[in-house]
Amino acid sequence: MTDPVGKLPSELDQLPDRDTEETAEWAASLDAVTKAAGPHRAAYLMRRTLQHAEGVSGLDLPKLLETDYVNTIPTAAEPAVDGDEAMEQRITAWNRWNAAAMVTRGAKHGVGGHIATFASAAWLYETGFNHFFRGKEQDGSGDQLYIQGHASPGIYARAFLDGRLTEAHLDNFRQESGGNGLPSYPHPRRLPWLWEFPTVSMGLGPLSAIYQARFNRYLTNRGIKDVSASHVWAFLGDGEMDEPESTAALALAAREGLDNLTFVINCNLQRLDGPVRANFKIVQELEAQFRGAGWNVVKSLWGNAWDELFQLDTTGALVRRLREVPDAQVQTYQTRDAAYIREDFFGKDPALVEMAKLLSDDKILECFHLSRGGHEPRKVYAAYKAAVEHKGAPTVILAQTVKGYTLGEGFASKNANHQMKKLTVDEFRTMRDLLGLPISDAAFADGQVPYGHPGADSPEVRYLQERRAALGGPAPARRVHPLAPLPAPAEKAFAAFDKGSGKQALATTMAFVRLVKDLIRDKDTGKRWVPIVPDEARTFGMESLFPSLGIYSPKGQTYEPVDRDQLMYYREAKDGQILNEGITEAGSMADFIAASTAYSTHGETMIPFYIFYSMFGWQRTADQMWQLGDQLGKGFLVGATAGRTTLTGEGLQHADGHSPMIAATNPAALTYDPAFAYEIAAIVKDGLRRMYGEARPDEDSEVFYYLTVYNEPMVQPAKPEGVDEGIVRGLYRFNEGEGAADNPRIQLLASGTAIHWALQAQQLLASDWGVTADVWSATSWTELRRDALEADAALLRGESRVPYVRQALEGAQGPVLAVSDYMRQVPDQIAQWVEQDWSSLGADGFGLSDTREAARRHFGVDAQSVVVAALAQLARRGEVPASAVKDARERYGF
Repeated sequence: MTDPVGKLPSELDQLPDRDTEETAEWAASLDAVTKAAGPHRAAYLMRRTLQHAEGVSGLDLPKLLETDYVNTIPTAAEPAVDGDEAMEQRITAWNRWNAAAMVTRGAKHGVGGHIATFASAAWLYETGFNHFFRGKEQDGSGDQLYIQGHASPGIYARAFLDGRLTEAHLDNFRQESGGNGLPSYPHPRRLPWLWEFPTVSMGLGPLSAIYQARFNRYLTNRGIKDVSASHVWAFLGDGEMDEPESTAALALAAREGLDNLTFVINCNLQRLDGPVRANFKIVQELEAQFRGAGWNVVKSLWGNAWDELFQLDTTGALVRRLREVPDAQVQTYQTRDAAYIREDFFGKDPALVEMAKLLSDDKILECFHLSRGGHEPRKVYAAYKAAVEHKGAPTVILAQTVKGYTLGEGFASKNANHQMKKLTVDEFRTMRDLLGLPISDAAFADGQVPYGHPGADSPEVRYLQERRAALGGPAPARRVHPLAPLPAPAEKAFAAFDKGSGKQALATTMAFVRLVKDLIRDKDTGKRWVPIVPDEARTFGMESLFPSLGIYSPKGQTYEPVDRDQLMYYREAKDGQILNEGITEAGSMADFIAASTAYSTHGETMIPFYIFYSMFGWQRTADQMWQLGDQLGKGFLVGATAGRTTLTGEGLQHADGHSPMIAATNPAALTYDPAFAYEIAAIVKDGLRRMYGEARPDEDSEVFYYLTVYNEPMVQPAKPEGVDEGIVRGLYRFNEGEGAADNPRIQLLASGTAIHWALQAQQLLASDWGVTADVWSATSWTELRRDALEADAALLRGESRVPYVRQALEGAQGPVLAVSDYMRQVPDQIAQWVEQDWSSLGADGFGLSDTREAARRHFGVDAQSVVVAALAQLARRGEVPASAVKDARERYGF
């Protein structure tokens, strides 16, 4: 229903108005101002009234989502910088030079690199390094820095000035195969003493930074370690904010009051191929987005040169014009002369035309070409100080810069500057003069661009090192603290599964949860476990952990839960151990990454396990799992409701038939598809030893485990003797078939729930067809393949080593038939190293909703399908009549 002028009633129309006459008077006053002084004056008065109501009167009113396109902190309110500004100018000049020189020299080898990003962001980093970023040498944690990936040359340049890198290092930028190179972007696995956090792929940095700040609070609130002094800084590009992960958790950060977190967004108005918001304004869009999410927003847009213009703006025309000019036009002003700017910018409003008459061409060019808030250290310092002093909410700093700043007219604000990898010698000479660096023309004699360094004992280097010492040591820096191995949990927790489940049917999901429940009770290591689940805890049988461990919440529990009178009630607690994240696999993975790397970030070993619907793990967040491997994280990923046919009724979107294949592509992921409860216990036990205990010299301890578990209740058998090595390495014979010595024989290899179909097929083959089958449990097709690949590599080195899969199957008679609840590519990973004749079955294609039995017949992986496939394989070898295959199909109703 609408009123006569077609406007929908607002929420205010539903509230009682105790004095309609007074309300009408206020409205009439606004109308009068609008008529007499114009709409701009009326809008200004309204905004000042709201500002006064919030800041002075303390009234609780909805906040404006967008402010004018000006600096949040006016020049007069900027605090004094605690330091030698002239010295910092010289240090930054050297770093700008060496970053550009490193990339240009590397371009001769065709390895590329990015110059323009750091050129725009240099002061955003240098101000932080000189005044704000805490190192690890005071409390072992320091601040956590998420460096924008494309700015890495500038970070290397600063480490070179600091003495942490040499010219030889810089000349090996993006040339890593020799072992002494510098990775293109922040990669801890490639440069583990420097980089802490990988930030490319874009979007993962901001998401991870939020959950890192949140995990810092978790550690403090649980009493693991007080890291309340740590501050998380995430450096982002305005174009990067288009990634959905970049803004996925803004509400979480505000909801939990993460004032230990600051986003610094370099708003150079350009993405990789052009403007970020050509026809709009990205700064205003981001401001509204962050304010709407509950963040504190600080804008640093214009440099001091603009102060004179704002003082001349007595009508507000300048501010209005700045708000309306689209970003692509601002970028154009950067490349045009004063005449063009006078006409296009100032010529749109009579008040601005008069203002322009008071400005020289040089003044106009200074403002529109050079003077940006992100390029002036005082303004950056003021923004950072405001951020760290703000309490109750995270802060985002929107700093406007010019992409390619100081690199010359050929770079600045050009659409193609992200792909421009080098400067000419003449451009370097111009840059040298602009930066005032003491580099002679003779240094370019051979056409090579020289690196520059004032000397290890120069005032610049001493100043830099003194500033860093006062802030707790070098940064960025990754430290692996000399932590003692965690003591192994009591053996009884694992041994409980060795005897099997008797007559009780037990799904492997439940077996894993029971094991973890026992491990969390361990007095030495129990508090180190971090259970993570994305709002499916009850699906996985984890609700029993709610009352005992508690669900982490920084507010505790401010309500009485509806199930308080029940044994397994929903309990939140400030020191809760469970991270129950809601419906966000991306957030849960970010949690896992923060917990899995606490050993290096904070010197505290944590044992995260993240359990999820298997389809929504690797398929949805594989990029983060790669990030986890890059960051050298440790822990257990658990894909529950695994397989393509075990999850009845859910259908195509939920039926996972390929996650182990995706996991196989991640070198840090140890992937297991266990069939029985005792296998899970053996794998977890070995994983705790390898990742957190005494790893063998030939093992990489900086790995993580991926286990599949199923929701199909089955009787769990007792553990056979002597199978532990086979479980961990990927294959062992579960049982031998019985039959006459001259019976045809076949080897059935199965993983996960498929072993039950193999065992049924074993019985059918024996009773119906006189075929003896041995059944093997293939706990890890991927680990078998990796072992075989290592054996192949050893041959190239002149060493002889037999792959484990070949050792295990040595002497096994007959062909091999492999089966799993995944696509055939999963078992086929090992086919080339199996000496026996090979064939496989799998659940290829899209999943479907039906009973397990019907789905398995559809995909041709049920016990009867295994029998038919086994007979076909034996028939090809002439060991059973060809007619047996046709007879079996008819008998089993195919």
